[in-house]
Amino acid sequence: MKTAYLNRWRITAICAIALLLPSVGMAQSISSKNGYANIDWQFNAAIGNGFAENASGWGMNFEGGYYFTPNLGVGLFLSFHTNNEYIDMQTLKLSSSSALTTDQQHSLYQLPFGLGVRYRFMPEKLFVPYVGMKVGPEYCRMTTYYNVYSSDRDIWGFYLSPEIGATIYPMKSKMFGFHVALYYAYATNQNHLLIYNFDGLNNIGFRLGVAF
Repeated sequence: MKTAYLNRWRITAICAIALLLPSVGMAQSISSKNGYANIDWQFNAAIGNGFAENASGWGMNFEGGYYFTPNLGVGLFLSFHTNNEYIDMQTLKLSSSSALTTDQQHSLYQLPFGLGVRYRFMPEKLFVPYVGMKVGPEYCRMTTYYNVYSSDRDIWGFYLSPEIGATIYPMKSKMFGFHVALYYAYATNQNHLLIYNFDGLNNIGFRLGVAF
């Protein structure tokens, strides 16, 4: 009788453990991740620089970091983008004694990199929205192509970019997901080329990519 009683308890305990295992596995699979990384295609519109303001998709963004608390993450980023604009034939008065008549293809290349900070909401969910800020130096080069010639100048500045975004995981394991973000960026770069000048660069855009 005593042996049968112990066997019943053993069977009950085994069944209880078996029932708990799926729920434990699910709790682990939808827990928040400590690290983050994403690779994005970037669409950018340069605003009001007077040189190359056409929006374009010639850009990428790379970033990765670690969440030191369930909500606050810190990491590194690097992105680059090129905006182009065609200028019809015109005469440029370069000085009191020189002028240039030509059409042009303007190219504005920006490469910021540095530190990124994120604050995420609902880290345990499959849809994880966040707000973030990127800061660091920016390298910028402005180039104009005319006929078989080109002129260019480059300059460094300071970059600041707030953004809102989300990481979307299709599976509870969170091994792979999708990343989307909207951003505004300002850089202090000042530059001039031929008759064109800008003092600071404003950009808006969005990013679409994969997250790990």
